[in-house]
Amino acid sequence: MDRNLELGLVAGLRAGDTAAFDVVYAVYHSRLFNFLARLSRRRDVAEDLVEETWLRLVAQSGRLRDDTRLAPWLFAVARNLYASYRRSRLLEQSHAADLIGLWPAGCPAPSPFEETAANEADRRLEMALAGLSTTYREVLLLVGIENLTPAEAAAVCGISPEAMRQRLSRARALLARSLDETPSWRANVMKEVV
Repeated sequence: MDRNLELGLVAGLRAGDTAAFDVVYAVYHSRLFNFLARLSRRRDVAEDLVEETWLRLVAQSGRLRDDTRLAPWLFAVARNLYASYRRSRLLEQSHAADLIGLWPAGCPAPSPFEETAANEADRRLEMALAGLSTTYREVLLLVGIENLTPAEAAAVCGISPEAMRQRLSRARALLARSLDETPSWRANVMKEVV
């Protein structure tokens, strides 16, 4: 997004301009949803979290700084909401035995990505990403898929740029190792992700 346009949108958001919100929503909604769906691997969770992300923007728009970069701000909110969701799920699962099966616990149903992967490379890439820890998966999604700079991704994750570079390097190495089983398509997939 052009920086001057972004600054104008931030000013509009701060002033409560619904047209500015509509533009930001149009630009970032699908990106945020895809990030959360890939991170959580559940469509229903991604839908809830993306809506909460937009509610947070509405609630906080008057407090945005004049120079706010929208992509890092929105992805940080989405990531933090996902982290809160994970903590709550861990707490629920730790007490699930005491509740004697009042609700189903365990592995979620196959994700939309597992069901709709169109070809073998996509399925393998999704499996390789899913096999990574959340820490490494989110880094690849932010930098490789959402095209944030490593510095912006560091701000989203709340770490230093140097720590982000190290985390990104490890994530790429882990993904490459996972994809090494079939080297003929590995190079094409790695170009798309990194």
